[in-house]
Amino acid sequence: MDGIHDLGGLQGFGPVAHTANSLSYKPVFHEDWEHLGYSLLFLGAGELGLFNVDELRHAIERMEPRQYLTSSYYDRIVVGTASLFVEKGLLSRERLAQLAGGSYPLALSIGPGRAANPPRKPFEVGEQVQVRDEFVDGHIRMPGYVRGKRGVVLHRTTHAWPFPDAVGHGLDSAPEPTYHVQFTTEELWGDAADSGTVVVDLFGGYLLPA
Repeated sequence: MDGIHDLGGLQGFGPVAHTANSLSYKPVFHEDWEHLGYSLLFLGAGELGLFNVDELRHAIERMEPRQYLTSSYYDRIVVGTASLFVEKGLLSRERLAQLAGGSYPLALSIGPGRAANPPRKPFEVGEQVQVRDEFVDGHIRMPGYVRGKRGVVLHRTTHAWPFPDAVGHGLDSAPEPTYHVQFTTEELWGDAADSGTVVVDLFGGYLLPA
């Protein structure tokens, strides 16, 4: 899904402000309401088992673009979880409006998703790979700027996870490993960036032998 959430490599947004937060409570949450998003997430995904984290990610991706850009990080989590509570039938729109004191904007409607690509032999460290040149309507954990690009495998994870393009839409999926893939900036952006390398974590289903 080429949505407003995927800003990696895009120009015109200025420098990214970076703040180093500790693991203590107050530097992470700057306003008292901000913990609500995580509380709702742990309730919905953990205690109730209504959805998984990839479904939440996709609900946030489905926010109306202007709303997404003007919302804070924790705003987006609250909107995403509220959208899933309504979509899963735990909460009606009418009840949500009562609780919110008026109309509450939710994520746009969800699409069908897709199954994982057929399993293949795992890639090895040092192997040259190419990212599949795929355009996906739904949830995907592959940044658009690596689509179709070639890189080298630096690491293969020992754990495996369900394919996000499927589970982000509530579909079942067998687990698969992820890889740390290194790309040169020349491969990604030609001469438009300083010389260097970028390492991206990618599911095996997004990769092909180069």
